Amino acid sequence: MTIIVHHLENSRSQRVLWMLEELGILYEVKRYERDPQTMLAPPELRRIHPLGKSPVIVDRDPSGAERIIAETGAIVEYLVAKADGRLGKPYADDAALRYRHFLHYAEGSLMPPLLVNLVLGRIPLVGKTAQKKLQPMIDVHLDFVERELASRPWFAGDAFTAADIMMSFPLEAACDRGGLDVGRPATLGWLDKIHARPAYQAALVKGGPYRYA
Repeated sequence: MTIIVHHLENSRSQRVLWMLEELGILYEVKRYERDPQTMLAPPELRRIHPLGKSPVIVDRDPSGAERIIAETGAIVEYLVAKADGRLGKPYADDAALRYRHFLHYAEGSLMPPLLVNLVLGRIPLVGKTAQKKLQPMIDVHLDFVERELASRPWFAGDAFTAADIMMSFPLEAACDRGGLDVGRPATLGWLDKIHARPAYQAALVKGGPYRYA
Protein backbone atom coordinates (compact mmCIF):
# COMPACT_ATOMS: atom_id res chain seq x y z
CA MET A 1 0.00 0.00 0.00
CA THR A 2 1.21 3.49 -0.87
CA ILE A 3 1.47 5.77 2.16
CA ILE A 4 -1.34 8.30 2.31
CA VAL A 5 -0.40 11.73 3.66
CA HIS A 6 -3.25 13.87 4.98
CA HIS A 7 -1.70 17.22 4.19
CA LEU A 8 -2.91 20.61 5.42
CA GLU A 9 -1.91 23.64 3.36
CA ASN A 10 0.81 25.90 4.79
CA SER A 11 1.58 23.60 7.68
CA ARG A 12 4.09 21.31 9.32
CA SER A 13 3.01 18.48 7.05
CA GLN A 14 5.06 19.91 4.17
CA ARG A 15 8.05 18.37 5.94
CA VAL A 16 6.53 14.91 5.64
CA LEU A 17 6.15 15.25 1.87
CA TRP A 18 9.76 16.42 1.66
CA MET A 19 10.95 13.51 3.81
CA LEU A 20 9.14 11.00 1.58
CA GLU A 21 10.66 12.57 -1.52
CA GLU A 22 14.16 12.40 -0.02
CA LEU A 23 13.67 8.72 0.81
CA GLY A 24 12.02 7.84 -2.50
CA ILE A 25 9.01 6.27 -0.77
CA LEU A 26 5.80 6.18 -2.79
CA TYR A 27 2.97 8.21 -1.34
CA GLU A 28 -0.38 9.80 -2.13
CA VAL A 29 -1.43 13.26 -0.95
CA LYS A 30 -4.89 14.07 0.36
CA ARG A 31 -4.90 17.84 0.63
CA TYR A 32 -6.96 19.93 3.02
CA GLU A 33 -7.50 23.69 3.09
CA ARG A 34 -7.70 25.80 6.22
CA ASP A 35 -10.92 27.47 7.30
CA PRO A 36 -10.60 31.00 5.83
CA GLN A 37 -11.99 32.60 8.99
CA THR A 38 -10.21 30.70 11.75
CA MET A 39 -7.23 29.39 9.73
CA LEU A 40 -7.73 26.07 11.54
CA ALA A 41 -7.78 22.61 9.98
CA PRO A 42 -11.16 21.51 8.59
CA PRO A 43 -13.33 19.06 10.59
CA GLU A 44 -12.80 16.37 7.94
CA LEU A 45 -9.40 15.61 9.46
CA ARG A 46 -11.12 14.28 12.61
CA ARG A 47 -12.35 11.38 10.52
CA ILE A 48 -8.72 10.33 10.11
CA HIS A 49 -7.43 11.05 13.63
CA PRO A 50 -9.37 12.16 16.75
CA LEU A 51 -7.23 15.30 17.19
CA GLY A 52 -8.13 16.57 13.74
CA LYS A 53 -4.57 17.73 13.08
CA SER A 54 -2.11 17.42 10.23
CA PRO A 55 0.17 15.76 9.35
CA VAL A 56 -1.26 12.29 9.62
CA ILE A 57 -0.09 9.36 7.53
CA VAL A 58 -1.79 6.05 6.88
CA ASP A 59 0.38 3.02 6.17
CA ARG A 60 0.12 -0.74 6.53
CA ASP A 61 2.36 -3.04 8.57
CA PRO A 62 3.75 -6.29 7.09
CA SER A 63 0.60 -8.16 8.15
CA GLY A 64 -1.59 -5.71 6.26
CA ALA A 65 -2.99 -3.99 9.34
CA GLU A 66 -3.58 -0.26 8.91
CA ARG A 67 -1.38 2.14 10.85
CA ILE A 68 -2.42 5.73 11.49
CA ILE A 69 0.47 7.90 12.68
CA ALA A 70 0.22 11.53 13.80
CA GLU A 71 2.78 14.16 14.93
CA THR A 72 5.55 15.24 12.59
CA GLY A 73 8.41 13.97 14.76
CA ALA A 74 6.81 10.57 15.22
CA ILE A 75 6.14 10.31 11.48
CA VAL A 76 9.73 11.27 10.64
CA GLU A 77 11.11 8.64 13.02
CA TYR A 78 8.72 6.06 11.57
CA LEU A 79 9.91 6.86 8.04
CA VAL A 80 13.59 6.67 9.05
CA ALA A 81 12.93 3.18 10.43
CA LYS A 82 10.96 2.21 7.33
CA ALA A 83 13.92 3.30 5.18
CA ASP A 84 16.37 1.20 7.23
CA GLY A 85 17.90 4.19 8.98
CA ARG A 86 18.46 6.49 6.01
CA LEU A 87 18.59 10.17 7.05
CA GLY A 88 18.60 8.96 10.65
CA LYS A 89 21.04 9.08 13.53
CA PRO A 90 24.70 9.42 12.50
CA TYR A 91 27.27 6.92 13.79
CA ALA A 92 29.53 9.44 15.53
CA ASP A 93 28.47 10.03 19.13
CA ASP A 94 28.54 13.84 19.04
CA ALA A 95 26.64 13.97 15.74
CA ALA A 96 24.12 11.46 17.06
CA LEU A 97 23.48 13.63 20.11
CA ARG A 98 23.03 16.73 17.95
CA TYR A 99 20.68 14.79 15.67
CA ARG A 100 18.51 13.73 18.60
CA HIS A 101 18.55 17.24 20.07
CA PHE A 102 17.45 19.07 16.92
CA LEU A 103 14.94 16.41 15.96
CA HIS A 104 13.03 17.32 19.14
CA TYR A 105 14.14 20.92 19.64
CA ALA A 106 12.30 21.98 16.47
CA GLU A 107 8.85 21.41 17.96
CA GLY A 108 9.67 21.27 21.66
CA SER A 109 11.49 24.60 22.06
CA LEU A 110 11.73 26.62 18.85
CA MET A 111 8.20 26.37 17.49
CA PRO A 112 6.14 27.35 20.61
CA PRO A 113 7.25 31.02 20.82
CA LEU A 114 6.86 31.37 17.06
CA LEU A 115 3.32 30.04 17.30
CA VAL A 116 2.52 32.45 20.14
CA ASN A 117 3.95 35.24 17.99
CA LEU A 118 1.60 34.28 15.16
CA VAL A 119 -1.44 34.32 17.44
CA LEU A 120 -0.46 37.67 18.94
CA GLY A 121 -0.13 39.14 15.48
CA ARG A 122 -3.85 38.61 14.96
CA ILE A 123 -4.81 40.65 18.04
CA PRO A 124 -5.12 44.37 17.26
CA LEU A 125 -3.00 46.83 19.26
CA VAL A 126 -2.39 44.71 22.38
CA GLY A 127 -1.02 41.87 20.27
CA LYS A 128 1.61 44.07 18.65
CA THR A 129 2.84 45.25 22.04
CA ALA A 130 3.05 41.68 23.31
CA GLN A 131 4.95 40.63 20.20
CA LYS A 132 7.66 43.18 20.98
CA LYS A 133 8.06 41.68 24.44
CA LEU A 134 8.18 38.15 23.01
CA GLN A 135 10.79 38.88 20.33
CA PRO A 136 13.80 38.75 22.71
CA MET A 137 12.81 35.16 23.59
CA ILE A 138 12.68 34.25 19.91
CA ASP A 139 16.02 35.98 19.33
CA VAL A 140 17.68 33.74 21.93
CA HIS A 141 16.68 30.72 19.83
CA LEU A 142 17.65 32.30 16.53
CA ASP A 143 21.06 33.29 17.89
CA PHE A 144 21.59 29.75 19.15
CA VAL A 145 20.68 28.30 15.75
CA GLU A 146 22.95 30.79 13.97
CA ARG A 147 25.94 29.78 16.10
CA GLU A 148 25.27 26.10 15.45
CA LEU A 149 24.98 26.50 11.68
CA ALA A 150 28.03 28.75 11.54
CA SER A 151 30.11 25.83 12.84
CA ARG A 152 28.96 23.06 10.45
CA PRO A 153 26.92 22.63 7.25
CA TRP A 154 23.98 20.69 8.71
CA PHE A 155 22.34 20.47 12.12
CA ALA A 156 23.80 17.10 13.11
CA GLY A 157 27.16 17.50 11.39
CA ASP A 158 28.59 17.09 7.91
CA ALA A 159 25.63 15.10 6.55
CA PHE A 160 22.04 16.09 5.82
CA THR A 161 19.63 14.22 8.13
CA ALA A 162 16.02 14.13 9.26
CA ALA A 163 16.96 16.73 11.89
CA ASP A 164 17.35 19.26 9.07
CA ILE A 165 13.90 18.36 7.77
CA MET A 166 12.40 18.85 11.23
CA MET A 167 14.10 22.22 11.65
CA SER A 168 12.86 23.55 8.31
CA PHE A 169 9.34 24.63 9.24
CA PRO A 170 10.12 26.67 12.36
CA LEU A 171 12.98 28.45 10.60
CA GLU A 172 10.86 29.14 7.55
CA ALA A 173 8.20 30.52 9.89
CA ALA A 174 10.84 32.62 11.66
CA CYS A 175 11.93 34.04 8.33
CA ASP A 176 8.32 34.90 7.54
CA ARG A 177 7.29 36.41 10.87
CA GLY A 178 9.86 35.81 13.62
CA GLY A 179 12.73 38.18 12.94
CA LEU A 180 15.06 35.89 10.99
CA ASP A 181 16.83 38.19 8.52
CA VAL A 182 20.21 38.98 6.93
CA GLY A 183 21.72 39.48 10.37
CA ARG A 184 21.90 35.69 10.63
CA PRO A 185 23.61 34.68 7.36
CA ALA A 186 24.43 31.08 8.29
CA THR A 187 20.78 30.30 8.94
CA LEU A 188 19.63 32.00 5.75
CA GLY A 189 22.32 30.12 3.84
CA TRP A 190 21.03 26.86 5.28
CA LEU A 191 17.50 27.75 4.17
CA ASP A 192 18.79 28.45 0.66
CA LYS A 193 20.46 25.01 0.62
CA ILE A 194 17.36 23.10 1.65
CA HIS A 195 15.13 25.02 -0.75
CA ALA A 196 17.47 24.11 -3.61
CA ARG A 197 17.26 20.37 -2.94
CA PRO A 198 15.40 18.52 -5.74
CA ALA A 199 13.34 16.55 -3.20
CA TYR A 200 12.21 19.78 -1.52
CA GLN A 201 11.11 21.19 -4.86
CA ALA A 202 9.32 17.95 -5.78
CA ALA A 203 7.44 18.06 -2.46
CA LEU A 204 6.22 21.57 -3.26
CA VAL A 205 4.75 20.30 -6.51
CA LYS A 206 2.97 17.47 -4.70
CA GLY A 207 1.75 19.58 -1.78
CA GLY A 208 0.54 22.67 -3.58
CA PRO A 209 1.09 26.33 -2.62
CA TYR A 210 3.29 26.80 0.46
CA ARG A 211 3.77 30.32 1.74
CA TYR A 212 7.08 29.66 3.52
CA ALA A 213 9.10 28.35 0.59
